[in-house]
Amino acid sequence: MKKVIQSSILLSLTLTLFAFDLPSGWFTAGSKPNSYEMGIEKGAGPEGNNAATIKSNSKKTNGFGTMMQECKPDQYLGKRIRMSCFIRTENVKGWVGLWLRVDQAGSSKPLSFDNMNDRKITGTTSWTKYEIVLDVPSNAFKLAYGVLLDETGQVWFDNVTFEIVSDKVKTTGSINGGTSPVQNEPTNLNFEK
Repeated sequence: MKKVIQSSILLSLTLTLFAFDLPSGWFTAGSKPNSYEMGIEKGAGPEGNNAATIKSNSKKTNGFGTMMQECKPDQYLGKRIRMSCFIRTENVKGWVGLWLRVDQAGSSKPLSFDNMNDRKITGTTSWTKYEIVLDVPSNAFKLAYGVLLDETGQVWFDNVTFEIVSDKVKTTGSINGGTSPVQNEPTNLNFEK
């Protein structure tokens, strides 16, 4: 009994020393969320303010962890939006990405999605602003978004913002769950365009 209590106290102290507090409104997810410590690091932001962080807790991780939120898209329906965020990384062996997914009700296929897989953040970087631009169709049901860390290292992020932008601003990412946009009719069948 004494060893069990001592082990429990040691485990609690270890978790307290290395755990970050998860900010209100955010939750953790990913293919291997338990391989990461996620939460707020006080004073780590670009101007000495708080920043969110994701840090691998082992030397090798096959998978990713994300700190994320979900919200209703009502104010953005039928609009093009830009999500931006300041990100800094240290010793990232895999990659980091800001991500945004526009979901539809009753389907596992997103209406639009970008996780920066085509412009990965790697290694050690200073605070840099990154952006995602996606359309939010009128049948959108939910927005899901966050920052992910794949494999090992640490990422800090701060000042996530959303804004409606003009249709002239080019979108990023993919449409229809990672496939090409669905055309209204057969297009470029002679491959001359």
